[in-house]
Amino acid sequence: MTRRKTAAALVWAAWAARIGIALASFTHLHASAQDAGQQALYTKSLAATCANCHGTNGNAVAGSSVPSLAGLDKNHLITQMKAFKNGTRPATVMHQISKGYSDAQIESLAVFFAAQKK
Repeated sequence: MTRRKTAAALVWAAWAARIGIALASFTHLHASAQDAGQQALYTKSLAATCANCHGTNGNAVAGSSVPSLAGLDKNHLITQMKAFKNGTRPATVMHQISKGYSDAQIESLAVFFAAQKK
């Protein structure tokens, strides 16, 4: 191979590598978007179980003895759920329900309910 052909081959190889990297990046971004969408759906399904008592999207029925969760501070929600979970906050059923959630699930729920409108 001549020097000119070798140089041209190297240029094309470099371009091919760049295109490959770009395509891999786009695939990763698409996968991340899918993961984010799946995470949002998963969190909504967790929140749906809370709707039985706390209402749709955390908006309890007016006059209910069960508090609304919508719009509450994320850290407050996490603190309360962990207090139910470890038994430091008295409850009728929440101490049992909260034990079924991991810390990551509790955080996801707290973020979800904090973002809901009252």
